[in-house]
Amino acid sequence: MAKTDSFFIRASIALDNAGTFTQSSIDLGAYVDALGKSVLRIHNVSASIRNSTGNFLPSANANQTGQIIWQLTTQSQTAIVPANDRSLISSGAIALVNNTGSASGYADGIFQDTDMLPQEWTNGYLVGVEQIYLAGDTSNTAASRVDIVMECTVETLSQSAAMALALSQQ
Repeated sequence: MAKTDSFFIRASIALDNAGTFTQSSIDLGAYVDALGKSVLRIHNVSASIRNSTGNFLPSANANQTGQIIWQLTTQSQTAIVPANDRSLISSGAIALVNNTGSASGYADGIFQDTDMLPQEWTNGYLVGVEQIYLAGDTSNTAASRVDIVMECTVETLSQSAAMALALSQQ
């Protein structure tokens, strides 16, 4: 398969307000074929963190500092992994501060700390597995959601691409 024009894969995960690690798989079987030497190249990942309806910014609990953490990995996980984990493709986090004491949880401040920059790679990030995993966790926040959009291409796995894939992950 020759290189293709870029296309977009979208995924979303709903996070509760109980601080429960939540994970959802993203099926790449239509793009990745080990026998046919077809791989997916992710060029960039954009994330949007919103409240549970997806309409507004997330909120921290009253008089609390909260956080929302997300990750995209090539292997199923049971918790948030550090940046040196070879299965990690992309990750990010935001911190929320609510000093109002308001039960509605409006945030006084939102601080973005995208913990693995860049989310856009010079030559893309090769993925050779048929499932990747979007996961997230929260603390001291209202229910929220993380939506991602990945710009991707599909290409034939060349010898140099196979070496890059072997060195970077899986």
